[in-house]
Amino acid sequence: GSTYSSKVFRVTFLTLAVSVAVPLLGVTVLLDCPIDPQPISLKEPPLLTGVLEPNTKLRKAERLWENQLVGPESIVNIGDVLFTGTADGKIIKIEDGEIQTIARIGHGPCGSREDEPTCGRPLGIRVGPNNTLFVADAYYGLYEVDPDTGETKMLVSTKTLIEGQKLSFVNDLTVTRDGRKIYFTDSSSKWQRQDYLFLIMEGTDDGRHLLEYDTVTKEVKVLMVGLRFPNGVQLSPAEDFVLVQETTMARIRRYYVSGLMKGGADMFVENMPGLPDNIRLSSSGGYWVAMAALRPNPGFSMLDFLSEKPWIKRMIFKLLSQETVTKFVPKYSLVVELSETGSYKRSFHDPNGMTVAYVSEAHEHNGYLYLGSFRSPYICRLNLQHV
Repeated sequence: GSTYSSKVFRVTFLTLAVSVAVPLLGVTVLLDCPIDPQPISLKEPPLLTGVLEPNTKLRKAERLWENQLVGPESIVNIGDVLFTGTADGKIIKIEDGEIQTIARIGHGPCGSREDEPTCGRPLGIRVGPNNTLFVADAYYGLYEVDPDTGETKMLVSTKTLIEGQKLSFVNDLTVTRDGRKIYFTDSSSKWQRQDYLFLIMEGTDDGRHLLEYDTVTKEVKVLMVGLRFPNGVQLSPAEDFVLVQETTMARIRRYYVSGLMKGGADMFVENMPGLPDNIRLSSSGGYWVAMAALRPNPGFSMLDFLSEKPWIKRMIFKLLSQETVTKFVPKYSLVVELSETGSYKRSFHDPNGMTVAYVSEAHEHNGYLYLGSFRSPYICRLNLQHV
């Protein structure tokens, strides 16, 4: 009797499976796919051992101004006054714990994904030599903002053709000490920030990674092309090179802006344990790198699994929205400190993103690490003496 019932079960199960699979297959063949993914080969992620060993150090951070700001991506300070740009298009000043909106580059309404291109999305923010703010807005371009009056001045517009192409996704910037040169990234020539997940999943090398704006001649030059999601940028302390995070490839490239190597490029850090977002100087002469997604090893890395299987990516995006796919990405926050030569010095983790979620930047100021986030409604602050 048991062999008969197991046979019936097998037949029933197969019939069911086929009756579900065939229409699903038909549907997925007919449906349009918004992306045209390219196979990417990534090396096996580094083992999370030694200084990369998982810990819960980021959970020692405190959340500040919770639910008073949304998605404070990048953070700078002038003295003890903090500035950040938020997901609702605002440039915000935080003085003595008080939050004040000083400027907006776009205009309302803000809130939904569809509103982003008109609302604007300030991402990278830096302080120039005369305590002026330089802001990279994903949709509008490069701006200078007066922190006292809130007056905004456009430096480079996304509408301007640069070497025959408009900027599509202005992301981060880094400024020379004299304020003369601004190096900035344009993450894609196809996708805008609202579709950053498409950009990661498609894996195409259409980022015009590194551009240079000269504040005196007002000229824009393209320095590097062919990068897969160029993201955060940081000038070295000696200002002889710029580091560029190549998010999709989990690595950091180096481009020389002065000295004997000027105009040359090489690899600074390869095969990182997560997807790097912003990079900032650390007080030890090295760099803080924030990662909002991990490539676990040991463990299963979804990104690595999908990287060489474009057909699975096509299926996923034929059937699911970006919002839905985002929900499947495991929450894990990681900040690493690199030495000046690119070796790992230490790492702070928050598995499951319990305290610090969606970390986008680590900005060091006065013995504290201020942690920006592209989605969370708070800024986190970690006391470096306590970790």
